[in-house]
Order: sequence, then C-alpha cells, then structure tokens
Amino acid sequence: MRIRALVVASVTALGTVAAAAPAVAHPAPGRHDAGACSPSVSLRGFSDALDKRTFGDAQVGELSGLQFDGSHLLAVSDTSALWTLTRPTRGLVTEPVGYQPLADEHGDPIDSEAIAVDRDGTRLITSEIEPSVRRYDRRGKVLASLPVPDRFRVAPAGEAEENATFEGLTLLPGDRSLIATMESPLSGDGTDADGNGLNRFLRWDRRHGRFEVAAQYAFTVDAGLQISDVQAISPNRLLVLERGWKKGYGNTIRLYEADLTGAQDVTGVASLADTTVRQVHRRLLADIGQCPSDGATTKQPQPNPLLDNIEGMVFTGRHLRGDRRELLMVSDDNLSDEQITRLYSFAVRV
Repeated sequence: MRIRALVVASVTALGTVAAAAPAVAHPAPGRHDAGACSPSVSLRGFSDALDKRTFGDAQVGELSGLQFDGSHLLAVSDTSALWTLTRPTRGLVTEPVGYQPLADEHGDPIDSEAIAVDRDGTRLITSEIEPSVRRYDRRGKVLASLPVPDRFRVAPAGEAEENATFEGLTLLPGDRSLIATMESPLSGDGTDADGNGLNRFLRWDRRHGRFEVAAQYAFTVDAGLQISDVQAISPNRLLVLERGWKKGYGNTIRLYEADLTGAQDVTGVASLADTTVRQVHRRLLADIGQCPSDGATTKQPQPNPLLDNIEGMVFTGRHLRGDRRELLMVSDDNLSDEQITRLYSFAVRV
C-alpha cells in the first residue's frame, strides 16, 4: 500500500532515506511459547538485517508480500519489483540475491502488493492500480492477466478506492483455487453500524487450465483497519492480516483466522451494508501489539516498539512443537527513514 493522507490505516510520509544501518538479528528463543502473544501465537524472533540494504543500484524496501519458490524467499515491492532473498537462517538473517523490475503488458510499472507461486513455477502478482492479477514467468515476462469483475475496478471505472484494492493473494492447497482480498470495502458496501469495514474476497477456480472468477465472499474488518495480506491454511481456512496506523500512536496489527465454510457467494449482492448475508466466519488469533517487544527499537511512536507497517506473511513449511506452524511476516518501510524493513517469525497454532 502506498502513502495516503488518512488519519487511520495510513503510513508515515516519505522522508530522506537514512544511511544503511548495521544488520541486527534476534535469534529465535528456544521455547516455542517464550514469546507468547496469545494462546495461539508466539513471537519466535525478528531481524532488521534487510533494513536500508542495497543490491546493486536498488534499495531493499517497500516489501508488501512474501512467498517461497524452491530454496528462496520471494518478496514483492510497491516499487514495481520482485526481490529474491536467501532462505532465512534461524536468526532470520536473509540476503538479497536477485532484483527483477516488474511491468504491465505495456511496459509501465505496477504497484505490486502480493504474490503467489503457481504449481508450474509462474508467479501470480497483484497490482493495486487497476486492480489486476498477472501471471509472470521466471524472467518477469507477462504471460496473462486474470479476469476481474468490473465493480472491483478503481473508481470511476468501478467501486474500488484508489490504492486500496488487491492487497492479499493466496493459492488454496491443491492449487485449484486462488483468493485475493480487498484492502478496503467497495463504495457500494462501506461499513456496518459499528464502523467495521465490509470487505470482499474474490475467488478464482482453475477450469480447463485457466483461472476463472468463481465467487465473492464478505468479511468484516475491524474499524479503522484494512486487510494487508492473506495466507491459506487449508482448503477452507485462511489467515487474514489486518493493519492500521494512526499519527502519534503508531500501528495496530491483528491476525485473524477466517473460515469459508458456509459463507455465502455475494456476487449478486449490491450492498453488503444493506443486505444480511452469511459472512466468512473469523476468529482473532492475536493482536501483535500484545507480543513481547524482544528488545526491538522503533523510529516513530508505537504502542509496542516491535511493531511497524506489517504488510506481508507466508508459512515457511516448518511444523513446530505443539501443533504450531512457522509464519514469517515482513514490514513495508515505504523507503522512509522513520520506518523499518523488519522480518518476523511467529509460531501459530491453526
């Protein structure tokens, strides 16, 4: 998500990029519950090793989405780029080893926010501009674009708010279905009586080798927050990351479990605010601000110095003690000297 003039759920204004700070790594604690944030989530450690790093002429930053591709960690950046990083060590230190500019079919930059890697190795990457989901080969060439319903287009072409569209993307297990999450509600949906956002998930199913639009789902988002990423747990369950920012206070970051079982297809519903529908069931797993700070420092006001503008997450594939799985998160520093590119490791029971 790029910078916007919002009171809540925005980011700090761009500043001059600070000189590269020394890499700082915080090893994961030995006990999986030593950094308990909630009964379901524990902080294992974090690292600032990527903050203000450079690779050639490019600066690592504005990281908004994570995914694994074989032995490497991939990260998309708002600066229309795909980073290839080494798989993080136990201390969460990772090194940039590749930088690939991204563009649309006309060679214009995109606002890349989320990534999924398909079973053939091609990359599915969202852009907030239209919005869109494009398929890229390993060299960064556009192969195709997925269909997107007209009402998801940015106004005036549709009902979406500029800079608040496809912020999350995930392939469900089996790679037969793909889900994108809207950062903010469509103008026709808005909020409920309590000010909670009424967001939509868009689902594509693979048919005859191509992804086709299959369904839409309704999901309530906490007042003042937006969806910054989504990660599949199982064919019917997802992790949903909600994020907001308020001047003088800092970030609010919450992790939810979403269950699609029984959720209604709301494709034909004109307004979620005016219609009672069976929404996606959600359960709060953790408020990340309740995690131990673990020695973290911050460059701006935060309720917990551990926090920053967290925008991306991905399961590593590691299963931990107590039926927990390792989840990585990354913060988007907006190339600002007041923010940090920080990589986190959590143990999540789902």
